[in-house]
Amino acid sequence: MRRVEGGLNTEQQQKLAQATKRYLGKPYDFSFSWSDARQYCSEVVWKVYQNALGMSVGEQQKLKEFDLSNPLVQAKLKERYGKNIPLEETVVSPQAVFDAPQLTTVAKEWPLFSW
Repeated sequence: MRRVEGGLNTEQQQKLAQATKRYLGKPYDFSFSWSDARQYCSEVVWKVYQNALGMSVGEQQKLKEFDLSNPLVQAKLKERYGKNIPLEETVVSPQAVFDAPQLTTVAKEWPLFSW
């Protein structure tokens, strides 16, 4: 589990909570397009931190920058996009968010929760 290095003050926490509200109830974006009509997990995290605090949590990349050579990946791309794979689409991956230099690890235990 990671959080912003040094934590967030009350005002920052409130700004994050407020910025999050605009994404509640929106459908999941299985095509990973960089829009606000639909959303995917790491896109929401990136946009909430950016809009609330001006902080880019994770590096944006173009889809073409990822290793798309695996046959399973190729099949999923074809299923979702047909022949028009949007290689220039801006995306942010969960790994990019996790690796963001502004974040620090606060817990490594697994599972994080016990039910």
